[in-house]
Amino acid sequence: MPRLKNHPHLEGHTASRGLLLRNIILGGQDGIVNVLGIVLGVATATNSNGIVLLAGLAATFAESISMAAVAFTSTRAEEEHYQAEVKRELEEMDRIPDMERKEIEEIYRAKGFSGKLLGQVVDKITSNRKIWLETMMQEELGLENPSESMSSFWQGVLVGLSAVVGSLVPVAPFFFLPISAAIPVSLAASLALLFAVGAGKSQFTSGRWLYGGIELMIIGGAAALVGYLVGVVFQVPV
Repeated sequence: MPRLKNHPHLEGHTASRGLLLRNIILGGQDGIVNVLGIVLGVATATNSNGIVLLAGLAATFAESISMAAVAFTSTRAEEEHYQAEVKRELEEMDRIPDMERKEIEEIYRAKGFSGKLLGQVVDKITSNRKIWLETMMQEELGLENPSESMSSFWQGVLVGLSAVVGSLVPVAPFFFLPISAAIPVSLAASLALLFAVGAGKSQFTSGRWLYGGIELMIIGGAAALVGYLVGVVFQVPV
C-alpha cells in the first residue's frame, strides 16, 4: 500500500477548521462571561426584569460590536505585517541574492542536510522564486500567509455573531421568568454552555476535555460572583 503524503489542500482545510473553531469560541466565551456578570449584578440590584433586559441587551450588542472590531483589526494588522515582510524579502532576493541563498542553506543544514544533497535542495528551492519566498517566510520568519485562511472581514463577522449568541444565553431567561426564577436558570444555562465550550476547545487542542470544561466554567462562575456581589452592594428598591 502506498504511503499517504501530506497534502497542502487537506492541511489548509484543517487550519481553516481550527480558525473557525477559535473564532466561535472567542466570541461565544467572551459574550457569555461578560454579560452573565452584568445581568446577575443588575438583577440583584434592581429586581426588575425590564432593567435587566435593557442592561443585558445593551451589553450584548456593545460587546458583540467591540469583539467583531477587535477581531477585524487584529487580523488586518497580521495581514499587513505579512505583506510588509513579503515586500522586504523580495527586495532582498533581488538586491542580495547570494546572502538570501546562504540563509536557505543554513536553514536546511540545521535540518540535517549536508554535502551534495544540501546543494541540490538549495538549488531546487532557489530556482523557483515563489517557493524561495515561501520558504523564507515560513522557515526564517515563522510566518504563515493569513490571506490563505478566513479574511479579516469574515473573522470579524464570525466573532461578532458568536458573541451575540453567547451573550443571549444569560439574558434569555429574563424574557420569560420572574427575577427569582430567572437568576438560577441564567446561571445554570451559562455555566453549562461554558463547560461545553471549554470541553470542546480542549478536546480539539490538548484532549483534556474535562479540565478545559471545568476551567472555563470556573471563569464564568467568578464573573457571575463578582456581578452578584456588585448587585448586593448597590441594591436599590424599584
